[in-house]
Amino acid sequence: MKNIVIVESPAKSKTIEKYLAGDYKVVSSKGHIRDLATTGKYGLGVDLENDFKPTYVIIKGKNKDVKELKKLVSAADHIYLATDPDREGEIISWHLKEELAIPEDKYTRVTFREITKDVVLKSIKEEAKIDMNLVKGAETRRILDRIIGFRLSKLMQYKTGGKSAGRVQSVALKLIVDREREILAFIPKEYWTIEADFKDFTAELFKYRDKDIEINTEVEADEILAKLTNSFKIKNIEEKEKKKSAREVFKTSTLQQMASNKLNFAASKTMKIAQKLYEGIDLANETVGLITYMRTDSVRVSDEFISQTKGYINGKYGKEYVGFAKVGKKNANIQDAHEGIRPTSINRTPESIKAYLSTDEYKLYKLIYTRALASIMADAKVLATTIIFENNEYLFKTTGSVLIFDGYLKVYSEYEDSEDKVLPNFKEYKSDTILSNSINKYQHFTKPASRYTESSLIKELESLGIGRPSTYATIISTLKDHDYVKVEEKKFVPTEMGIETTDKLQEYFSDIINVKYTASMENDLDLIAEAKKDNIKVLHDFYDKFAPIMDDALKNMTKKAPVSTGEVCPECGNELVIRKGKYGEFVACSNYPSCKYIKKEKKEDNEDLELAKCPKCQKSIVARKTKRGKIFYGCSGYPKCDYATWYKPTGEVCPKCGNLIVNKNNQEICENCEKND
Repeated sequence: MKNIVIVESPAKSKTIEKYLAGDYKVVSSKGHIRDLATTGKYGLGVDLENDFKPTYVIIKGKNKDVKELKKLVSAADHIYLATDPDREGEIISWHLKEELAIPEDKYTRVTFREITKDVVLKSIKEEAKIDMNLVKGAETRRILDRIIGFRLSKLMQYKTGGKSAGRVQSVALKLIVDREREILAFIPKEYWTIEADFKDFTAELFKYRDKDIEINTEVEADEILAKLTNSFKIKNIEEKEKKKSAREVFKTSTLQQMASNKLNFAASKTMKIAQKLYEGIDLANETVGLITYMRTDSVRVSDEFISQTKGYINGKYGKEYVGFAKVGKKNANIQDAHEGIRPTSINRTPESIKAYLSTDEYKLYKLIYTRALASIMADAKVLATTIIFENNEYLFKTTGSVLIFDGYLKVYSEYEDSEDKVLPNFKEYKSDTILSNSINKYQHFTKPASRYTESSLIKELESLGIGRPSTYATIISTLKDHDYVKVEEKKFVPTEMGIETTDKLQEYFSDIINVKYTASMENDLDLIAEAKKDNIKVLHDFYDKFAPIMDDALKNMTKKAPVSTGEVCPECGNELVIRKGKYGEFVACSNYPSCKYIKKEKKEDNEDLELAKCPKCQKSIVARKTKRGKIFYGCSGYPKCDYATWYKPTGEVCPKCGNLIVNKNNQEICENCEKND
């Protein structure tokens, strides 16, 4: 084999190999092949006394993959390192080069910004090497996250029972906790509004003698009502044509936000589906990547795509619908190495490929496609009307709008709130007065800021310059999985553990676990990747600040006392308490280590399983737990009998094969027959 192309994903390798016929073999590294070791001081895999020199080891379970890659590489004439086109992909390529001992003159670094035949064939011919500045940036990030993550996590586990802490994760949690405290401390303020109800519209009081008005009590509202009549004078009519522009194509964060708001997708789900759309989908006559690379904070699109899309819009909707590509707001932190998220071909419409996509894939592809199409369409035009009415020197206002040209809303209206509110044509009124049906007062109370949703938290993190778009989904999943937050009505509510962990971190690490420092560190990592800052200096500056705080916290942070069960230890008479171990909570003596009594877990009530007999030895089937706490059902004669099932037996036996009938997803089935069928 002359040429080996190494990508990260097995799915992507299959797609690309179909494009590269002949002398190319495309294989997958299946993601990272190595990571920092867990040896050395504090188990960091980093030599703190030797300029943070990292020690790398092959990831557990990857030795076989690495061995096979080495064999292929040694027999190849040339190796193309084609991992993802971002910093993470760059360091994976570097790890591959180092671990597989690829000579400098035997490899090329290749990036596929979209998985289409034309782009793949063009990219494979481009000469490039690994960008070591990007590698340094990614490596520094990993070392920082390892130091903070390992040391803070162990501190929290020991002192509070919390499961983890992290450079960005803990700041995200602090935002949620701070918002919750704002809500709890908020004191609602009463205010009133007054509205006049007419036949076809309502108007709200907003000024008195051309000055803004504020109504704080019902008494004030009643005093105003007493001065009003049902006769209103039309004081001013203003009609103004306004333009409404489409948004730019998606970047990672805005895709996650919109998919959350409109499709009810979690950020992790959005990225998983987007990954598949990028890597390649089997269509009728081809396998092709449907979207460009989905981890990006750029909204730039290629001139080729703009030209293609303008031609499509002109042909399908008419030249009046052709607009200009939207570029969005400039941001100093944007990495403009590749494009925003767009379809690889505007001619590949969602409807034309719907049959080849799952329901969720279709929904996400349609969202991405429609946003990109709309971003190059003409502005919508709206006729906005504002009417001012006067009643005894009190001014009331009503507004309306009528869409006079739909522009980009021709395709994007389902994703945007845009409704016509038509007002009567007051210019045709014979009189300048109009009578109201009624005038009413309404009581209101100010409300605190809303709790964060996935969408609003991602938006906040990005606006503060914290983390990277590709990490947001993982951060949110970690907060939920580690029970630091719970979700109520799609909003994040911090748990007691989340609040306690935040408070303990802020007690000692407020100079590091905060928005300003984390954003500054993110900027330093960007500068390292741009060769504008020394990575070793950044690490020393951080650790010189972090280490003494950690030492102080280890010595002086109070440890959370275990919760008493109210029971007495049968061996020494001290109270029993709830402790946390590797596999969850357990009850043990408070006098540990002098007394090592641990209360045996009460077996689950298995009376309903007494009729279920093991199909192998006829002993009873009982409920058990794995080391991670997952329930399964197995033979009481274990380990002599190894029968087990994840699904609860019904007590009945399959008449066909004699195996147990189990309840699987609310259906009673025989697993043995299902497997053989």
